[in-house]
Amino acid sequence: MTMSYNPRKAAQTIAFFAIKNSGRPINTLKAVKLVYLADREAIALYGSPIQDERRVAMPLGPVNSTTYDFIKGEVPPQCDGGWSEFLSDRESHTIGLADPSLNMDDLDELSEAELQALENVWDQFGQMTQWQLVDFTHSSKNVPEWADPNGSSSTISLEAMMSALGCENAVNSAEEFRSLARASEFLRGL
Repeated sequence: MTMSYNPRKAAQTIAFFAIKNSGRPINTLKAVKLVYLADREAIALYGSPIQDERRVAMPLGPVNSTTYDFIKGEVPPQCDGGWSEFLSDRESHTIGLADPSLNMDDLDELSEAELQALENVWDQFGQMTQWQLVDFTHSSKNVPEWADPNGSSSTISLEAMMSALGCENAVNSAEEFRSLARASEFLRGL
């Protein structure tokens, strides 16, 4: 887990998509793709991703690694960090809201800008199936930073994402984001 990874914020990102899905659970593979695409959208709009975490190329496309571990239930309950407050345990390859009464007002970790990026992603991709999203993210025209890892996984750097999205000076922009994420983590610890 990266130092500034925020499980509560990651859970709220997926909860946003479940709320937009009329409160119904979302296929886990679809949720994983939407989270990755949301980070891309946030970079395209504002120059930084929603979440600070490692991203990897996997056989079924790009994945936010730590969020994927949470979805799979591979994080011990004592490290939950607020995840279970928003999302239920994975069931039948789906992930849903922990409480059906959750609404957009409950998503207090997400800024207005991040909510706009999520809204854009839902508008563009919300009606696609998980397999349509896999096909979309496998296309170098759509997600040029992903490369087939041939049955394994490989890191997708923030610099590669930023560069693929046309961010000027991607190396410096990525370092600036990491620096701000570290400062934010430090301030949360005070």
